[in-house]
Amino acid sequence: MIKVIELFAGVGGFRLGLEANNTKSKKHYKIVWSNQWEPSTKLQHASDVYKLRWPKDSNHSCEDIAKVIEEDFDSIPDHDLLVGGFPCQDYSVARTLNQASGIIGKKGVLWWTIHSILDKKGEDAPKYLMLENVDRLIKSPATQRGRDFAIMLASLSDLGYAVEWRVINAADYGMPQRRRRVYIMAYRKNSSMYEKISKLDRLNLTSDWVSDSGVMQDAFPMKFSEMFFNTMEIKGKLEDISENHKDYDAKKRPFLNAGIMINRRAYSSSGKAQFEGEFTKLSDILVNGRVPSEFYISEDDLERWKYLKGSKKERRTAKGGFEYSYNEGPVAFPEPLDRPSRTIITGEGGNSPSRFKHVVKKRFGKKYRRLTPIELERLNMFPDNHTIGASNIKRAFFMGNALVVGVVEELSKSLLTELKSS
Repeated sequence: MIKVIELFAGVGGFRLGLEANNTKSKKHYKIVWSNQWEPSTKLQHASDVYKLRWPKDSNHSCEDIAKVIEEDFDSIPDHDLLVGGFPCQDYSVARTLNQASGIIGKKGVLWWTIHSILDKKGEDAPKYLMLENVDRLIKSPATQRGRDFAIMLASLSDLGYAVEWRVINAADYGMPQRRRRVYIMAYRKNSSMYEKISKLDRLNLTSDWVSDSGVMQDAFPMKFSEMFFNTMEIKGKLEDISENHKDYDAKKRPFLNAGIMINRRAYSSSGKAQFEGEFTKLSDILVNGRVPSEFYISEDDLERWKYLKGSKKERRTAKGGFEYSYNEGPVAFPEPLDRPSRTIITGEGGNSPSRFKHVVKKRFGKKYRRLTPIELERLNMFPDNHTIGASNIKRAFFMGNALVVGVVEELSKSLLTELKSS
């Protein structure tokens, strides 16, 4: 059994994906500790939903994770796998006051809380990591493309991990939503995966893990038209990488959409999803039966919706009186039902007209409407009414922040397969 801690847990998307691999006779994954804390609000709505879904789980923490690490680190149990979807922020680091070799992660940057747990656990650090982030992580910030990801890779390498990553669009693999995210898996030196990658590295075949034999290629196959892989040595202390404008600038793109890193040497290439199953359409997830009236768009608001969704080429005036030309293309209105959904955003809830909220109209229907909370849950492959108990606006917000559960399910299934074969 693999013992797991779930950080930045939200309403439990990682947990659902992991536990989907459990059976009545065999529990492959067990969440031994979880943490969810939203710093910008007094009421912890997501944590409340998490506790409501898993009421017998007494090892759930609703405290600032940085405070837990600093004041109550022993409450974080030893574990085999650490999972979490952490925000994409500025990962720059600063030299310590005495210019020694230590680093100070920028305050509030949640990546450094993960780093702190791995570092403080020492020899008891988890063998495996499974992390999720927006896909722009591998090319941020805009003025130093790839710098943030290089800092992450280098810091994990220094802690004894090999790392693979892949940008996965869930819809490319038959899931109901077009949601592109970068998924990161890491394997510590005391794991069988690290040994396999290290062996390939000694044979100059490291890229084979990405294109042929790795965990991510098994779960989400990609075809690589070119067997040429970008190779990059990530040099220097972490604070030196932070200040490096030579190897990381606005024009370079050192990390492509699939890759691997071991001993600070990174290999990456551009892969295209390979999938032979059936694709899910937006129409497949719509509820049958009566939809509450609050989700229908009134005739009075319809023109405003159409304007916001439509293309624009107009003169606008800024607050200071400056006039400028504003242009934007159209957004489908209503949403096409014969293809996967667009990405859900956190502002999906509420009845106010918006360019980005989903609006559907059934083939034989006369009225336009927004998606219901259950439909938003289905787009992320959550169980129906997983978030019930919160307001409809909050339920939409949760799904805008969540991941597609099916991606985690497939990655964790692949990890089990790899462990069984080792």
